[in-house]
Amino acid sequence: MDVPSPSVPTARAAAARRLAGWIGPEPLAVKVPEITVLFWVVKLLTTAAGEATSDYLSLHRVAVGGAVEVLIAVVAFFWQFRTRRYVAAAYWFLALAIAIFGTGVADVMHKGFGIPYAGTSVLWAVVLAAVFWQWHRSERTLSIHSITTRRRELYYWATVFATFALGTALGDFTASALGLGYLASGIVFAVVFCVPAVAWGAFGANSVFCFWFAYVLTRPLGASFADYLSKSHALSGLDFGDGPTAVVMTIPIVVLVAYLTVTRIDIQPHHHGAHRRGIHPEEPTARGA
Repeated sequence: MDVPSPSVPTARAAAARRLAGWIGPEPLAVKVPEITVLFWVVKLLTTAAGEATSDYLSLHRVAVGGAVEVLIAVVAFFWQFRTRRYVAAAYWFLALAIAIFGTGVADVMHKGFGIPYAGTSVLWAVVLAAVFWQWHRSERTLSIHSITTRRRELYYWATVFATFALGTALGDFTASALGLGYLASGIVFAVVFCVPAVAWGAFGANSVFCFWFAYVLTRPLGASFADYLSKSHALSGLDFGDGPTAVVMTIPIVVLVAYLTVTRIDIQPHHHGAHRRGIHPEEPTARGA
């Protein structure tokens, strides 16, 4: 008796499972940190360090710098996805790697392909909206408290990458195309960054929307001040240099991540049954998230 060959959908499902297994095991708990003041401090530092590091790597041989950025991103991605719980060092290393790589991608699109900053800003805004749409369509939530499956974690980091690329383009657009300069751009973004906090705290605005709104703004905010510190006087900067700026921004990241690793104060509390449902008990599901 002949054994029937597996159907195409079954074969594809098996291939998908093998690929997923290679990426990493399913999480046992939420894979992102609790949102505290330290979260925003480290996030801003990673955006600034990523901007300066990417600019430094592209100073001489762009191809070599690009290869280094890709290598850092691959190593960081592998480390983060091999963990089954939130690990501060792995999480923030990937955030920094994406900050570096996202800056490089946005810069290549402008400097290499000649796309104006306004064009790259619109392009990455569309990409970010598409990722959000697909994420919510698939999972019915955008809450960071729901990052308890491998698929949701992939959506999360795809969103993070899009926010970094969009933020880089926006920061360059305001500083260069609009002629504000780096310092003025940083101040503008700092003011706008406070808007979601006020909207959430004073008016009860949707917490998920406010989080992602602020998250997008951390990129141009941190990058603007990094560029102000590192770029030449002719470019409205303080001329401290990309390399020294990258080092100055990276040192406090290392110190704060070490502190978070030891104290574990940013680990989200585990709620019984939340992993299986993939949602935080206190977060809205479909409509509110």
